[in-house]
Amino acid sequence: MRHACRSCGAELRLSFCDLGATPFSNSFLAEADLDRSETIYPLHVRVCQSCWLVQLPAFEPPDRIFNADYAYFSSYSDSWLRHGETFCSEMIRRQGLGAHSQVIEVASNDGYLLQHFRRAGIPVLGIEPAGNCAQVAQARGIRTLVRFFGRDTARLLEAQGTKADLLVANNVLAHVPDINDFVAGLKLVLAPRGSISIEFPHLLRLMEGNQFDTIYHEHFSYLSLIAVEQLLERHGLRVSDVVELATHGGSLRVLARHAEESPSADAAGAARVRAAERAAGMDGAGAYRSFQSKVAQTRLALLKLLIEAREAGRRVWAYGAPAKGNTLLNYCGVRTDLVEATVDRSPAKQGRYLPGVRIPILRPEDLVAARPDLVLILPWNLREEVMAQMAVIREWGGRFVVPIPEPVVLP
Repeated sequence: MRHACRSCGAELRLSFCDLGATPFSNSFLAEADLDRSETIYPLHVRVCQSCWLVQLPAFEPPDRIFNADYAYFSSYSDSWLRHGETFCSEMIRRQGLGAHSQVIEVASNDGYLLQHFRRAGIPVLGIEPAGNCAQVAQARGIRTLVRFFGRDTARLLEAQGTKADLLVANNVLAHVPDINDFVAGLKLVLAPRGSISIEFPHLLRLMEGNQFDTIYHEHFSYLSLIAVEQLLERHGLRVSDVVELATHGGSLRVLARHAEESPSADAAGAARVRAAERAAGMDGAGAYRSFQSKVAQTRLALLKLLIEAREAGRRVWAYGAPAKGNTLLNYCGVRTDLVEATVDRSPAKQGRYLPGVRIPILRPEDLVAARPDLVLILPWNLREEVMAQMAVIREWGGRFVVPIPEPVVLP
């Protein structure tokens, strides 16, 4: 089957990582679903050797994934709330935002970020396709359009006279199957002299940190600055600066403006990231070909750790039900014989089951009552937050395990 690059249209011939076939990572199961089969899809990532975009095919339309049953709510992570508040403060200072400004966020989720701009007296508008998330934001007083973003939504806003002085598209570009339509929409709704913020997990950090579990069907693209700059330039936008972030195992914040307004001189942050990507060989095929072997080694190491724990009579639970955890557990074939249960703070996930592996999702207090010997931290990017919240496990000699970049039992 021929696969074409979703950015430039070139044929995809280079394999990056094949994780077999799995269900959608956020398709959590109710108890009534356990006697039914699940639909699985190939999880095979390929690389465009023309624009170097790393990508998965889109097997289902976005409204099949991001709908009223979408189970991810940003506000259940304390560290993510802090990230949003810090971002707000930085952008107000950097962009000179005030009551005269308009902030628009695409994929605004439950309003975790826009609430900070609103409290600062800045007009805000959220655009969120998942109705349940949008409803939470609206209850916070955040005006939210329940729809997908692209040219059509941008033209609707234009017709209403709405333009963004700050247009936020953080952690959404990877989730968009038609990225040309999406970026064309950003161009249309950006005000003159306005700025776009696009945050995404950095492909370079994924590769360096062996973060293969961040590959799942809801992430259609795995982004480098090399690929994103070409995409933006195709639609009349130019990178004005790049900031490296610790979030999601290592992310980039790309700031962009209208190409006709953006200075041609490179900011230091952008130049530094470009140089790092070139040094890692991300503009050539070799760096991508070597990734699969690292993934296979981690799978074997995690299975060895869990099997040895089982044989020694040690009980293992997990913490969290993130999408990345579902990729990890399904690829490694970890089920309830090796991990009894997982727990999550989100009520939307409690009482349900992880897709594919069907591990039950309980409450954090259920883990405390069970007193397992090992706790596998599935959202390993939040390990410090999780370890602080669940420090009680030390009282009975419990220990934490992080699976990425390689499985480690923490002292």
